[in-house]
Formats: sequence, structure tokens, C-alpha cells
Amino acid sequence: REERQRKKMGGKGVMMVAILCLWALSATSEAVTEAEPGLMMNFYKDTCPQAEDIVREQVKLLYKRHKNTAFSWLRNIFHDCAVESCDASLLLDSTRRELGEKEHDRSFGLRNFRYIEEIKEALERECPGVVSCSDILVLSAREGIEAVGGPYIPLKTGRRDGLKSRTDMLESYLPDHNESISVVLEKFKSIGIDTPGLVALLGSHSVGRTHCVKLVHRLYPEVDPSLNPDHVPHMLHKCPDSIPDPKAVQYVRNDRGTPMVLDNNYYRNILDNKGLLLVDHQLAHDKRTRPIVKKMAKDQAYFFKEFTRAIQILSENNPLTGSKGEIRKQCNLANKNH
Repeated sequence: REERQRKKMGGKGVMMVAILCLWALSATSEAVTEAEPGLMMNFYKDTCPQAEDIVREQVKLLYKRHKNTAFSWLRNIFHDCAVESCDASLLLDSTRRELGEKEHDRSFGLRNFRYIEEIKEALERECPGVVSCSDILVLSAREGIEAVGGPYIPLKTGRRDGLKSRTDMLESYLPDHNESISVVLEKFKSIGIDTPGLVALLGSHSVGRTHCVKLVHRLYPEVDPSLNPDHVPHMLHKCPDSIPDPKAVQYVRNDRGTPMVLDNNYYRNILDNKGLLLVDHQLAHDKRTRPIVKKMAKDQAYFFKEFTRAIQILSENNPLTGSKGEIRKQCNLANKNH
């Protein structure tokens, strides 16, 4: 009987040790989670409660002064977040050792970076050293999308800033406008964006304009026969030179009907062969994407739903969080170069 009692007590002891071990592991896991938070909604609610309001107000002010800033915000999120990590590497200036991403050919036409600095300065006055440039880039994109009539997109925050440019990776991640739709689909798929998401993201071509440099190959030496003949005279008028000056103000509006509104008119245009870029034409005619294009042309709510989902996936692409990266003092410089 005493032997049985000892075995029973021994069993209880082993069980207690096991429970304590599990509790310790759980506590350690929770401590790690607390120490290394990932992205979350309203990340700055305690450290800078006004952060998102400040970004919203600054974007509204800048949009009133310069309407084309909204297109810049939208392009920024794609050009930054699609290249390995959503970490504001796009914003870094070139150094003696390293060419900045914004100087690469794939970034042709990107501008208005100085306005990101204006937003950063406003946040630094309120909460010094708290809000990252990568979160500013993502939040300003959200506000820019809404400013041009797009949907309000709930986005998580808590990103930290990268320490270096990724110029050498741009061509691996960013599709070129002349690449086949298969290549474009594959590059988006690599960051978790499916075919409806890709079709929705390219709906961004509904707003803004395209520089003649990017489309003259469809006009010279001969006009691309797949272009709508009614649209060609306008394109030739806007792009009269077969070798346009990249610095000249020679552009064609992406959508002549509603050029300042993010809407599903883009899809109707490309189905009517009025897409400016080769990728626009392929999107409308490839069997994998055409049914989605036709659906979005008829249903703006569907376009906005898929667009929202794609932007959320894009904005959460491999971010730096917790103790990784840094909070830059100035968005165009890593702190070590400040």
C-alpha cells in the first residue's frame, strides 16, 4: 500500500513538473510575442494616437495643392511593397556606394517624394521617433486611393524601416509594361496576389497618365493594329515624337473619360482596345484574365472588393516588425547616414 502511495505521489510530481514546463513555455512564448509585435490595426494607439489622423490631414492638404500627389501615393505602395519587403526602401536616396531604387528605370515617372517628408515632419512634431516611413508610405497610399474616389481600405500598421535599397532586385520583382501577362501573373503570385487581385491592382491605370516613353513602341514606326483606330489620333497628337525626351511633359491620360477618378472605366476602355500599355491589352484578351476584366467592367463593387484585398496583401508583404530595421529620422536616409 505504501509502495502504491509513493508511485501515486511520484506520478503527481511528474505531472506537476510537466504542467510547470508547459506554463513556462507558454509564458516565454507570450513574452516573445509581447516583445516582438507584428502588424496590427491601430498600432500607434498608445504611442502616437493621432498618427493616422495626421497622415490623413496632410494627404488632404497636399491633394488640394497638387492633385497628382494621389497617383504618386498609389504608385509608391506598389513600387515599395512588391520588392521583397514593405519597408520604405524605395524612399532611400542614392549613396556613393548604392543606387537608390527611385533612380532605376523601373521607377520611371515616380515623383513627389518630398511630400512624404512633409508628412514625416508633421508626425515628428507630434511624436518624435515613433512612426515609421514605411507606415507613412502605406497610410498615404490609402488616403490617396480614397481621395480619387476609391474605397477606404483598413490597413494594419507597425512596420519598421529598412536599412538599404534593393535596386539590384527590382527587375526580379517589378514587372515591366512590355512583359507577357504570364510573367506579370507569376510575379504577383510570388507575393501572394492571385489573378483577380492582379486584375484589380492594374485597375490603378484608371487614374493618372502614361509618359510617351512607355508607349511610343505601339505608335512608331507603325501603329499597333490591336489599338482602337479611333483612339490612335489622340495618342499620336500627345506623342508626336518617335523618340520622346524622357524629361519632356509628354503624356497621355490613362482614361480620358474620368482621368482623376479610380473607377471601373479602365476595364471598359481596355475591352474597347484603348489600353495604352501592352499589359493593358493583354489583360483584356488573355483567357485567364478576360472573364475577370469583363466582370469588373460591369461591377464596380466587385472591382473595389478585389482591389481592397490586393492592397491589403501587398501592404503586408514581408514587413520588418518588432526589433528589425529602424524608425528613420528622415525618410530618404537610413539613420546611419543621417
